[in-house]
Amino acid sequence: MRSQRSRLTRDGAEGVAIAALGFLASEPERLGRFLSLSGLGPETLRASAREPWFFTAILDHVLSDEALVLAFAAETGNAPETLAVARHVLDPATE
Repeated sequence: MRSQRSRLTRDGAEGVAIAALGFLASEPERLGRFLSLSGLGPETLRASAREPWFFTAILDHVLSDEALVLAFAAETGNAPETLAVARHVLDPATE
């Protein structure tokens, strides 16, 4: 995984998080669960997307559920580990 970290840039990691948000938004139940657990609402989602913590919150949410990780990987063609690598690139202090 270390070599994968070195290949993923911050922009790439943000791209993974954006893909994860799109994945969540593709099914109302997935998005609703994220909003409920994060305390966000549809009306605050766009403003929150500008906050530094937002991308890590998306990745944390997907990473918290193995079924979501596997579904994300299957739908996007990314390796499941890509989510964890992106999370580390965005916030390396939380390893």
